Amino acid sequence: MSVAALLAELEAISRDRPDRVLRLRGELPVDGEVREPFELLIFRGFSSSVSHPTGFDPDVPALPEGSTIRGAELLAGPLNPADEQLLAGPEPVERFRTPAGWL
Repeated sequence: MSVAALLAELEAISRDRPDRVLRLRGELPVDGEVREPFELLIFRGFSSSVSHPTGFDPDVPALPEGSTIRGAELLAGPLNPADEQLLAGPEPVERFRTPAGWL
């Protein structure tokens, strides 16, 4: 599955779970062999990067193809950085590819 398709799938699930935030961590491809860490939050149908700039077009995926997702964490939403509540994870992102994974 492409990164764009995976993000679209996770964003669609998140629209029905405004009480959850999914945090993805992994690596972005940069200049061929170089990899750069990323952190991405998915909340209410949108992806938002906290580690790198993204475009303004919501139809353009927040992660480029070739990105590697190393793990995912489910957090209570809306996110409060001063009182973050981890509900599940870190786990492989596959665990969160169905609505049941967001309970």
